[in-house]
Amino acid sequence: MRWFFHTKNNSKLIQSVKNIAGITPGNIELYKLVTQHRSIAKPNKIGLRESNERLEYLGDAILGSVVAEYLFKKYPLKDEGFLTEIRSRIVNRDALNQVAKKIGINDIIEYSDNKRSRQAYKSIYGDTLEALVGAVYLDKGYRATRKFIVRKLLSQQYDLDKIIITNPNYKSKIIEWAHRQSKEVKFVITETKGASHNREFKAELQMEGEPIAFGTGLNKKKAEQNAAQKSCEKLHIE
Repeated sequence: MRWFFHTKNNSKLIQSVKNIAGITPGNIELYKLVTQHRSIAKPNKIGLRESNERLEYLGDAILGSVVAEYLFKKYPLKDEGFLTEIRSRIVNRDALNQVAKKIGINDIIEYSDNKRSRQAYKSIYGDTLEALVGAVYLDKGYRATRKFIVRKLLSQQYDLDKIIITNPNYKSKIIEWAHRQSKEVKFVITETKGASHNREFKAELQMEGEPIAFGTGLNKKKAEQNAAQKSCEKLHIE
């Protein structure tokens, strides 16, 4: 089990939050909760297992709202489709995981090393970053949270120009290409294996009823993206 912070010594956590978010914690208990992954959740006085999942839920909503407002103001001539796509690329799990590790979230999260729970760790850093956003919001309010997201995340950790010209959404690429070629494209989940906490999906991309490529992933969306990526490579779609 990874363990860093103790009731009698919060200095490391306080310093970490200062470095990551640029704020000094007021309610330290909120930030302690940020560090608690569900794999080590323990019942509180009323029997509820406490982890950072509720803060993650709140932070997800706040992060999405701030990013939406930021993009809306930064790109006044762009339509809703453009804004939605760029926001999605900023807040998707892979992007958040990468950013979270860069800013040091991996140094504050506490979790169990039980291998049976590894599936639950696939987005642990991004989830914890969202939990931190939720904690800052409850502790300092919307204005301070927006400042943290814009200054510490959007301005320092994301290259928006690169994000705009890079399209990692292979599913959209193959669908758009098929539309231009007047071809029908379809994704089919052909196999699901593993226990509920460690499930893997296999997707097949079909074009005009013929299989083009297979892909796998930890959820249906990722399996379809993987199949789409292989299809783009096979069909030489840039």
